[in-house]
Formats: sequence, C-alpha cells, structure tokens
Amino acid sequence: MRRLLPVLIAETLLLAATVTTPALAALKSGDKAPDFTAPAYLAAKPFTYSLADALKKGPVVVYFFPAAHTSGCNVEAHLFSEAIDQFKAQHASVIGVTAGNTDQLADFSKETEHCGGKFPVAADAGAKIAGQYDALLKMKPGWSDRTSYLVGTDGRIAAVHSDLSPKAHVQSMLDALKAMNAKPAAKKTAAK
Repeated sequence: MRRLLPVLIAETLLLAATVTTPALAALKSGDKAPDFTAPAYLAAKPFTYSLADALKKGPVVVYFFPAAHTSGCNVEAHLFSEAIDQFKAQHASVIGVTAGNTDQLADFSKETEHCGGKFPVAADAGAKIAGQYDALLKMKPGWSDRTSYLVGTDGRIAAVHSDLSPKAHVQSMLDALKAMNAKPAAKKTAAK
C-alpha cells in the first residue's frame, strides 16, 4: 500500500486538475487528419499501425488517451471494447493512441478489463502524433489528452469529441459515424 500511495496521490491530483481544465481540440471537422504510423499492439501482438492502410478499409476512430493502466483510461478502453461490434457494423475501426505508459501497452491491449484484444493501441513516443492532432494534455507535458476523432475514408476529420471524462467518447463517435454513414443514403434518396 505504501508503494501505491504516491501513485494514487498523483492520479488524484491529475484528476482534480483535469476536472477544472476543459479539453479543447484544435482540429475541426473537415480538417485533413495527419497521417501516421506507429508501433502498436493487438491482443499483446506487436505490429506497425498505419492510418492510411486502415482508412482503405473504412472510417477510423482515432482516440487519444493519457496513459495505459490509469483509472479514466481503463474505463474508456473498456467502453470502446464493449462497443467494438457496433463500430464494425458501421464498417469502422478503432485505434487508441497514447504517449503515457507505452511500456505497458502489450498487456493493456489484451486484458479483458481494458481493450480485451478487440482493437489495437499505439505507442506515441514523445507525443508526436498527439501534437499533430493537438491532443496534448496541458497539465502533464508529454502525455496525450483525451480526445477522439472520427476520420472518414477521405482522410478528413468527420467529428471530434474532446472531454477529459471518458464516458461520452464512445457514444459521440458512434453517433457521428451513424450520421456520416447516413449521408450517402440521404443524397441517393434526394437524387431520385
């Protein structure tokens, strides 16, 4: 318990700071999503993730989170894991990206209470990808903020949800994905 106390104090202070500081994403709908490749894990198996390759198969939810094995990030990963079939039904994939605790991503990617091997997580050494997406945690330099982006197959941002609370990210991205997928059907109906 004595070894856990400093970790619990640090997480409590981080949470207190995040509650009073809103997260703001600079990239907006319609902006070009920065392309990236990164070392990643799916069910503890390492591979190189490529956003460009993933977009060839369908839209991608790129969600940034502060660090593996921290309370809010555990909740968010679990919520994405529980909803992964809904994303797949909309022909989309999910990738979690973090600059924090990257040495723990292999385990984080396979643990049932987190990703459960259902979607990959990528290591963002030095928060370079998060910097391109303006998803940096202001009160903890070098860590990712909690920001989710829906990237369409055209490589453009279709939706953004930036909130340090992990609870609404999944539903926000699902709603945006359903709306995006409904647009072509609406255009076809209008053309008839």
